[in-house]
Amino acid sequence: MSRAWSFDRFGLEHLRLVEVDEPAPGPGQVTLAVTACSVNYRDTLMVAGQYDPRMPLPLVPLSDGVGRVIAVGEGVDRVAVGDRVAATFAPRWIAGEPERSVVRLSRGGPLPGMLAERRTLDAEGVVKVPEHLTDEEAATLPCAALTAWSSLVTEGNVTAGSTVLVQGTGGVSLFALQLGKLLGARVMITSSSDEKLERAKALGADATLNYRTTPEWGRPAAKWAGDGVDLVVEVGGAKTFEESLKAVRMGGIVSLIGNLSGSTAPVPLTRILMSQVRVQGILVGHRAGFEAMNRALAAHPTVRPVVDRVFAFEEAPEALRHLRAGDHFGKVVIRVAA
Repeated sequence: MSRAWSFDRFGLEHLRLVEVDEPAPGPGQVTLAVTACSVNYRDTLMVAGQYDPRMPLPLVPLSDGVGRVIAVGEGVDRVAVGDRVAATFAPRWIAGEPERSVVRLSRGGPLPGMLAERRTLDAEGVVKVPEHLTDEEAATLPCAALTAWSSLVTEGNVTAGSTVLVQGTGGVSLFALQLGKLLGARVMITSSSDEKLERAKALGADATLNYRTTPEWGRPAAKWAGDGVDLVVEVGGAKTFEESLKAVRMGGIVSLIGNLSGSTAPVPLTRILMSQVRVQGILVGHRAGFEAMNRALAAHPTVRPVVDRVFAFEEAPEALRHLRAGDHFGKVVIRVAA
């Protein structure tokens, strides 16, 4: 028997630590001893019943986790016992364009999540992680890092000399800042906190903008880039989308990855049309992108995930509360086992 966090009713107060009997790996499967998980905003919505109130329960939450392979089933040759791997968000999305039947089967809902001491998974849905990262750092890669990589590289074509605007200092945004600098881009970052903006400068931000003191930040951001930025990493949603359209250059891209301020807003279609702006939705990314990102990180070991705070396994509910409060800088992580 091993332990897992699970909820059979929506609401963080119903998240319980329970004993489970994790099955041995069947053909094409692997069993992991989970060492660390990271928390995404989606996870807090899932537990609260605000992501999909029709989600079948009970459910083990959290899509992101890393661990050591302790057993493999028949026919597995991608990984071996002893390998350190991360679970992918959509385990059947290997490469190419997404398909609804593939990406809807995501980890942490409806598929069981990673907040457990043992997990038996399809071998096709795990990826080896860079050796130089700690377990806590590696646990941040499957969603936040890959979403940033998909925004900038897979879909954004960011190269040396590109200009990127990043919103906020959460996990995806700080990864976008770091990956943007790795690619040779100039990066501006926004926040409501001058203290967080100073920390972002230490990570390489070329310019910063406080959206609390400058609520109409779109045009100042465009002016900083010359005539608009090449790419906006849009995490705010309803209350920030129009400013993003003011910030982006003609022919530029707005990578829509989040809706922290709401999911419904009037869309200024003329601004999109007349500037030939591409609004690109980003749903994390595929395994091939994950592997490409890991190769880039392994080649640049000075680029390390920013971990805001690490909680013990028994403190999992507190980790979700901490993230939902919105005061974090970087990723919130849960250490499952040493």
